[in-house]
Amino acid sequence: MRLGLIGLGRIGAFHAETLSGLDQVDSLVVFDAVPAAVDAVVARHGVEAADSPEALLRAGVDGVVVAAATAAHPELILAAVEAGLPTFCEKPVAKDPRDGVEILRRTQDSGVEVQIGYPRRFDAAFAAARAAVADGSLGWVHTVRSTTLDPAPPPDAYVRSSGGIFRDCSVHDFDAVRFVTGQEVVEVFATGSNQGAAVFAEVDDVDTAAALLTLESGALAVVSNTRYNARGYDVRLEVHGSRDAVAAGLESRWPIRSTEPGVDFPGGTPHTFFMDRLAAAFRAELGAFTEVVAGTRTSPCTVADAVEVGWVAEAAELSRHEHRPVTIDEVRRAFGG
Repeated sequence: MRLGLIGLGRIGAFHAETLSGLDQVDSLVVFDAVPAAVDAVVARHGVEAADSPEALLRAGVDGVVVAAATAAHPELILAAVEAGLPTFCEKPVAKDPRDGVEILRRTQDSGVEVQIGYPRRFDAAFAAARAAVADGSLGWVHTVRSTTLDPAPPPDAYVRSSGGIFRDCSVHDFDAVRFVTGQEVVEVFATGSNQGAAVFAEVDDVDTAAALLTLESGALAVVSNTRYNARGYDVRLEVHGSRDAVAAGLESRWPIRSTEPGVDFPGGTPHTFFMDRLAAAFRAELGAFTEVVAGTRTSPCTVADAVEVGWVAEAAELSRHEHRPVTIDEVRRAFGG
């Protein structure tokens, strides 16, 4: 198949490499507003270049991958859908929840498949945890713990435009909790603090955050995030039930040091970046998108999924500011969802 890729920044260049290595992809057409970024990808992978997003959509592609800046997501998703092209878009659907609701409405009416990028759904260990919940072997779930700990903060410019740690980082945990448990979040109580770079406080963000989620069954999920986990990039999820407990991410490269006498686990080189920790998941995610393009499966992570996760992020941000529990129904009503 022939695919288009719009956006060749950090994640877009990574996707170009992944897509170029997939057997299902015969050719790739790319575009970025920065000519040097296009030149670098063309030189490395021998792909074709388009001189605008519109030209790319007219270049005979079978599907489109959107990895451009968040502000461009709504316009690019709608343009691809209006062209009848199955679309993969990095999260979030839109920076403003109201725009996300509008995108959901318009894409649902279109009949065109849209997949949103949440790679933990394609990590083998996360999928196995989901299967353990679904087959009942854990009994009833009472506690979930989900963690994303970055080894160092992103650049200041990224922090200023990210929308905050709950919307940018924690959303991956929120989606993982929904995906693994099969339950919706009904209430959020969140907090955060700053001990690092001044830029976080300057933009009313935090460098370390925690959120307590109440799920529809009454199960509790604890989400922990920080920009300062110097030992490495830590992504984990635990599910504790009335009969058993499982964990994703407890492997040799888990970036933690045990203080138990005589224990040398984990002993591998710690993960240092999300592209390292989740490389196989990213490949599986884009492989799934080729199946969506081929028409052999429906989207495994829909716009509706992304909008639901967005409500949790908005509730967390409101809870942090107002120091109180916030229901998902409250934020849904506030943004017209």
